[in-house]
Amino acid sequence: MHNLGHKNTNTPKEPQPKRVEEVYRALKNGLDEYLEFHQTELDKLTAQLKDMKRNSRLGVLYDLDKQIKTIERYMRRLEFHISKVDELYEAYCIQRRLQDGASKMKQAFATSPASKAARESLSEINRSYKEYTENMCTIEAELESLLGEFSIKMKGLAGFARLCPGDQYEIFMKYGRQRWKLKGKIEVNGKQSWDGEETVFLPLIVGFISIKVTELKGLATHILVGSVTCETKELFAARPQVVAVDINDLGTIKLNLEITWYPFDVEDTTPSSGPGNKTAALQRRMSMYSQGTPETPTFKDQSFFVGKGM
Repeated sequence: MHNLGHKNTNTPKEPQPKRVEEVYRALKNGLDEYLEFHQTELDKLTAQLKDMKRNSRLGVLYDLDKQIKTIERYMRRLEFHISKVDELYEAYCIQRRLQDGASKMKQAFATSPASKAARESLSEINRSYKEYTENMCTIEAELESLLGEFSIKMKGLAGFARLCPGDQYEIFMKYGRQRWKLKGKIEVNGKQSWDGEETVFLPLIVGFISIKVTELKGLATHILVGSVTCETKELFAARPQVVAVDINDLGTIKLNLEITWYPFDVEDTTPSSGPGNKTAALQRRMSMYSQGTPETPTFKDQSFFVGKGM
C-alpha cells in the first residue's frame, strides 16, 4: 500500500479565513458523527452487559467490559480533540477580527493628512496587521495538523461499453504535494488488475484532489480520458463513503473509490467496534498491491467533483 501522506510543515503565506471556516464546520460535523456513533455503540454494549450479567460466563463478561472501556477511552480522546479544534478556531477568529480592525485603520490613515504622527501611527498599524496575519497563518497550520487522514481505496473504473479487455489505464491523483499514480488493465473476464490498491492522504485546508485518467495505447501513445478536481469537505464523515467520480464530460467513464476518514493517525488505537477498527487500520499499511482482481464495479451515479481540468 502506498502511504504518500506527509505532514505539511509549511505555514501558509496568506490566511484563508473563508476556507478555514468551511473546513472547520465540516470537521466539526465529522467529529460529532464519530462521537454519536460511538455513543450509540456504548449504549448498546452497556445494555447488553447488564442483561448478560445474570446468566453469562465470567470470561464473556470480562471481554465485553473491556470493549466498553476501550470505547469510553476513545470517546474521551474524541472529546479532547474536539475541544482542541474549537479552541484553535476561536483563537483564529480573534486574530481575524484584529486583522480586520487593523486593515480598516490602515485605510483610514491612508486618506488622512501625511503628518509625522500619522506616519508613525500607520507604521505601528502595519506592524500589528503583519503580526495578526502571521498568527492566522500559524493557527491554520496547527488546525491542519488536526484533520486526521483520508484512506483511499481503489475500487476500479466503470465505463460499461467503454471498457474493453486489454485496455490499459493510468490514474494520477494529486493533493497538494501528495501524489498517487497507479496503472491497471481490463482483463478478458471483465475484472480489473491494478498495481496499487490503497493510499493515505493527509487532509489540507486549502487545495482539492486532482484526478487524471489516461488510456495507455502503447509505449509512446497516451490518450487523456479526462481530469477532474474534487472537493474534500464532504469526506469528513464517520463511515466509509463509496464515491463515483465522473472522469469525462459525458460521465461515461467513472472512477470508483472508497474513502474513509480517520480523525487520528493510522497507528493510533481505535475501538474494535468503531467505523474503522484497528485491524483494518493496520491492514492499510501492509501492501501496495491488489491481492485480487476486482470486477468492473457498477455504482450509483454520485457526483464528486467541482470542475474539469487539472
